[in-house]
Amino acid sequence: MSDWQDMLVGDRMAVDNEFTRRVEQSQFSRQEWGLIMTATTFDIQNPSDEDAAQLVADTSELPTVMPELENIANMGPMGMPAEDDGGSGGLLDSLLGTLGLSRNGADTDDGTDEEKLQAAERLVTAYAQQLQAHLEERGRWEEVRIAAAEAKGE
Repeated sequence: MSDWQDMLVGDRMAVDNEFTRRVEQSQFSRQEWGLIMTATTFDIQNPSDEDAAQLVADTSELPTVMPELENIANMGPMGMPAEDDGGSGGLLDSLLGTLGLSRNGADTDDGTDEEKLQAAERLVTAYAQQLQAHLEERGRWEEVRIAAAEAKGE
């Protein structure tokens, strides 16, 4: 395979299955997690250094999907807007948000929930660590690391 990331497809599917429980225990739904993963890319830092090489998640695009995470969180069954339960979402929160008055106080000026963003980053980092451990356990890390070093011209 020409791209080292293509080499990870089967391993990522296996780790996805192993990681399902961790996602279920998080604050994110499966749909939200799927969106988080589409905004995440993986890289190997120091791939030519056997001891220092590390699989890392690039989460720099996560802030761009955070508003959509809120939309998913506010969706009810079948993609319909959730009914107002007096808690989060609904007409009152929508009006408060329009006025810049959030009830949870966690929204930043750009509408990104910083706490949720940090939770997503932590979860993606844990996923990257688990993926690297999976590759190491199966004796594939060396092959992937070398392919990444070659792709980077190292």
